[in-house]
Amino acid sequence: MTRADAPMTAAPTAPPERVVARVRRHARVLVLPVLVLLVVAAGAGYAVGFVDESWQLLAVGAGALLVVVLGCLLPYLAWLTSRTTITTRRIIMRHGVFVRVRNEVAHARVREVTVRKSPGQSMFNSGDVFVDIGQEKPVVLRDLPKPQLVQSALHELMEAAHRGPYGHPHGAPAPLDGDTVAWGGR
Repeated sequence: MTRADAPMTAAPTAPPERVVARVRRHARVLVLPVLVLLVVAAGAGYAVGFVDESWQLLAVGAGALLVVVLGCLLPYLAWLTSRTTITTRRIIMRHGVFVRVRNEVAHARVREVTVRKSPGQSMFNSGDVFVDIGQEKPVVLRDLPKPQLVQSALHELMEAAHRGPYGHPHGAPAPLDGDTVAWGGR
């Protein structure tokens, strides 16, 4: 059988994209909104005992509701709607309560991943992960729990992306020589 008569084999396709991790900012950012809620509830309950007029009760209630919405509900919604998803091919960052913003960075574009922790972040095992993509400002994943784990996962994924889908540099499959058997045989 000559090379022209040989059946054509399909080129191997890259493996499908899988989700590796979904992370949010550390939950300790919600401590201040919870404290605001407790102070507003105590303050409004205390103020209700001193006012006599119905319009004053309404004003205290409206003020407390405004502070709760701005100081508790919006920060909680911002935390809840901000998420970073790390897949086998890219990093997807989503945030925004009323206007949704989505940024994506392919692992092949990433040059370096570093972690920085403040003393407060070190106490709670969280930190900022800086993803350098060769622009002026790196992409910053702020206040993630277990940042070293995220960093090591990104290093592995970057290495795989720079190797390519076939395990070779730059993603090209190895050329077939006369002794190579591709996909099970001749």
